[in-house]
Amino acid sequence: MTPPVRAPAHALAPTSPPPATPAVSARIADPSILDVEAVASALGADPKRGLSAAQAAQRLSVDGPNALRRAPPVPAWRRLLAQFQDPLVYLLLVAVLISLGAWWLEGMDGWPLDAVVIGAILLANGLLGYLQEARAQDAVAALARMTAVTSSVVRDGQLLRVPSEELVRGDLLVLAEGDAVGADARLFDAAALRVNEASLTGESEAVLKSIETLPAPASIGDRLDMVFKGTAIAQGSGRALVTATGMDSEMGAIAGMLEATVEERTPLQKEVQRIGRMLGIAVIAIAAVVVGSIVLMTELRTPAEWVQVLLLGVSLAVAAVPEGLPAILSVVLAIGVQRMAARKAIVKKLSSVETLGSASVIASDKTGTLTRSEMTIERIATASGESHVNGIGYAPLGSVEHKGEELRGPLRAEQVAVLSGGCVAGNAQLRQEADGRWEIQGDPTEAAFLVAERKLGVEEHRQARFERIREIPFSSERKMMSAIALDREHGGAPVLIAKGAPDVLLGRCTRARVGDEILALDAPMRARILADVERMTDDALRTLSVAYRPLEPGEEIDGQADLEQDLVFVGTVGMIDPPRTEAAPAIAEAHKAGIRVIMITGDHPGTAVRIATDLGIVEAGAAVLTGSQIAALDDAAFAEAVRRTSVYARVAPEHKLRIVGALQADGNVVAMTGDGVNDAPALKAADIGVAMGITGTEVSKEAARMILADDNFATIVHAVREGRSILDNIRKFLRYLLSSNMGEVLTVFLGVVLAGVIGLAGPGGAIAAPLLATQILWVNLITDSGPALAMGVDPAVDDVMARKPRRIDERVIDARMWFGVLEVGAVMAVVTLLTIDLYLPGGLLEGTESLDNARTAGFTVLVLAQLFNCLNARSENASGFRDPFANGWLWAAIALSAVLQVAVVNLGFLNAAFGTVPLSLEQWGVCVAMASVVLWATELRKLIARALDRRGARAGPAAAPGAGG
Repeated sequence: MTPPVRAPAHALAPTSPPPATPAVSARIADPSILDVEAVASALGADPKRGLSAAQAAQRLSVDGPNALRRAPPVPAWRRLLAQFQDPLVYLLLVAVLISLGAWWLEGMDGWPLDAVVIGAILLANGLLGYLQEARAQDAVAALARMTAVTSSVVRDGQLLRVPSEELVRGDLLVLAEGDAVGADARLFDAAALRVNEASLTGESEAVLKSIETLPAPASIGDRLDMVFKGTAIAQGSGRALVTATGMDSEMGAIAGMLEATVEERTPLQKEVQRIGRMLGIAVIAIAAVVVGSIVLMTELRTPAEWVQVLLLGVSLAVAAVPEGLPAILSVVLAIGVQRMAARKAIVKKLSSVETLGSASVIASDKTGTLTRSEMTIERIATASGESHVNGIGYAPLGSVEHKGEELRGPLRAEQVAVLSGGCVAGNAQLRQEADGRWEIQGDPTEAAFLVAERKLGVEEHRQARFERIREIPFSSERKMMSAIALDREHGGAPVLIAKGAPDVLLGRCTRARVGDEILALDAPMRARILADVERMTDDALRTLSVAYRPLEPGEEIDGQADLEQDLVFVGTVGMIDPPRTEAAPAIAEAHKAGIRVIMITGDHPGTAVRIATDLGIVEAGAAVLTGSQIAALDDAAFAEAVRRTSVYARVAPEHKLRIVGALQADGNVVAMTGDGVNDAPALKAADIGVAMGITGTEVSKEAARMILADDNFATIVHAVREGRSILDNIRKFLRYLLSSNMGEVLTVFLGVVLAGVIGLAGPGGAIAAPLLATQILWVNLITDSGPALAMGVDPAVDDVMARKPRRIDERVIDARMWFGVLEVGAVMAVVTLLTIDLYLPGGLLEGTESLDNARTAGFTVLVLAQLFNCLNARSENASGFRDPFANGWLWAAIALSAVLQVAVVNLGFLNAAFGTVPLSLEQWGVCVAMASVVLWATELRKLIARALDRRGARAGPAAAPGAGG
């Protein structure tokens, strides 16, 4: 490991009074195109002694901390209040106010039962949603494990370690291998300095930095004389002057883009809002018709009579609005969130769960998401042939084979020389942590040699044989580096070992190693080596070659003589950042589910296509779109390109935003994954942003709606499966709730309109309500909550990943479901009113019982019909008798509701509260038989629908299935 850089003595010793520097410096638009002297002058900085403590404190007070701006935390009371900002909640609050008004007009006798129960349900729903979102936030905070990052600076001529948040413009930043770069800075000293900028640019390879001033403005990835906040030093050392901190840094610019990105409401939120508006209009219309009819048909003389009319209006409001819907929706989503958390997917907002189930596109970053972010040597080519290196990542598990067999003879000797030579000419370290994981320190490319050498089993031999005594660092001009080592097998004689770009290294070679022999490097051998390199390059492998030269006794190795000549060529390695093993099966499952997977990366186009092909995202030879090509396309051409392109390379943050926007404009629900700062704006703009929990930056985690605690792409697909199951279950309980409430609405509405026909009209035209408001509320309380909640955890009827995603324009409640809701509601109303008519004197069926008895029988039929409806609602088309006992919770809810109904009919104190009277055994039998008509009518309709579907399937190709359940 390279030791931490320390300031040289001459930089620390005050040789003369420091120049006067201003306390506050000027901001520089683009320091990469200014020479170091101009940057230092503009910053009021001293490249030798750094700032004084007083100057740093003054600048920190003016500019503020070197931190990204964050939205102020939302107070707990506002987060709780937000749970009640929903159209359905508003509707229920209106019902509470009407109920309280009616109670007040009645003289405030007793408790306002309707208002109390509805209010309790609303409060429970709000608390549940608040607690679940608070738990998700706590999980995200625990995942982040924020630690204080520090930086090395020179102040007052002394090398200090300070919190990175205290860096200011003009600070002299000292960079060493393994450091995190604390702020944007202009380099003025660099020794083999390589910086990992994947979090900012998406580029997987470490970037070699230089102090040379750029001739013209360049993109972030090409500003070689700059280092940026949020990146990491992979190799070497350097010094730089801080030019921008906090929101003025490049990372801050991307964070600023987040503030301008609008976060869209989820499809489920939009649908529930639409249902709320629709139900509100329906309630007003139906209540107006019913109340208006009563006012016109009945002469109201006393306040008590007006109260009765208002109570009927309340009962209609209660009947129309599924007051349990918000609470049940929150509970079902919360259960889904807990299931996902067990699968390492942390969902920050409950409503985002359903969005995953609707995802039609997963737009994924490559580095660290689809790949392991661990450079791995895949092939080694030498004079005697080519070998394949098995195993991926930094764990040295695998082998080096030639055509499936163990290496032998000259080929093994050559390939040992390549790997051992690459290790000697490198500074990385490979070590195994206490938990068994393998970690590297230094450049990932150099670490790849160490891993491959361990797979060949010769690392101990190399360590015993060579002792490094000098390094000739890598430079952008030479495109190579060398190390001089003592070779103990040859009496401690010095040997120079070099690695670098194949074309550059080959130009310095005059000989080649073949087995244990050294032969002249003739034209045919050169052509063969270049062909090996070209073949690897065509396969999107990054290539590095190794060569060496034994130094002559007495040859000067510390002088300026060029030692890197007359080298012996050994061989070439091809390496790649390998795909995650679990990514390909996950992508295959996504394709099976009709989800398109696209790759968006800042990496090289060839590498991007190779990884995408290996993972099954695209076919071999597929087109790739680069950032420069995206910038050149107008909106129409770009929209067309997005429809047929699944691999994007060399893209900037604004390109990612444009891609996501084009996909959404084309009608897709987009899940965007990523881990870097450069991914954050697109994560926020996407319908569901998914950040990596381990390798992800804090900016990306804050922008996302979901965080993968294991950084596993397959977890996204598991989450999609869970989301689809949840969406199916939401459709089930919506079908159940709406059809049941429709039955209640139609019962009251038709009971009033047809009062004279069924015997509910008394002397003088006075109309008796078919059901009391408290009875309707009881129906909702015992039949809506328990059964609907049990449907929220119903097992999937079929394979939810075997159908296409739900279209963005497809309603959660489509026309087919509405037809079923109206049909079931109408049947419920008819059987309920027929039962009332059966027992009432007059009407279509002559009865002899009292109004209370007839109303109790109708009330009971409505309850039992809704319990039979539980079996109907489990599927749009499948029979209710298909696997009927798969959901034990549903049967428990049905049994509990039935027992409660028996209690409200037969217990005296409940009779008084709900206006019921006991029923005889014969009457109970009639009620059960009448209620079961709902089940048989729906079974008949489903039977006809299945027959029509089979006939349509035989007549032509089946339409793409929509959302199930």
